[in-house]
Amino acid sequence: MKLDLLVDTGATWTMLPREVVSDLALTTRYERNVTLANGERVLYPAGQVAIQLNGEELITLFLSGPAGCLALLGAVTLEQFALAPDPIRKTLVPVGGLLA
Repeated sequence: MKLDLLVDTGATWTMLPREVVSDLALTTRYERNVTLANGERVLYPAGQVAIQLNGEELITLFLSGPAGCLALLGAVTLEQFALAPDPIRKTLVPVGGLLA
């Protein structure tokens, strides 16, 4: 399935609308607490999903959001793909990783 996701560096994990999770028959074996922008704490079902970006496919954690919510590409997934947003060009650009 091809899906447009909004890049959200303020979101820790990728979020998929409930109907996408259902259509892809994804399982949610975990739960994650998140704090929303208004300070509210919410517990979301979570699971793993294969995501393909720029010809590379990786498994990442996703949250199952409410029906009709925005599909978000979170910071963890961006880091897994070694990508960062370029706000001027409105694209994702490769970045190097860090080892300390």
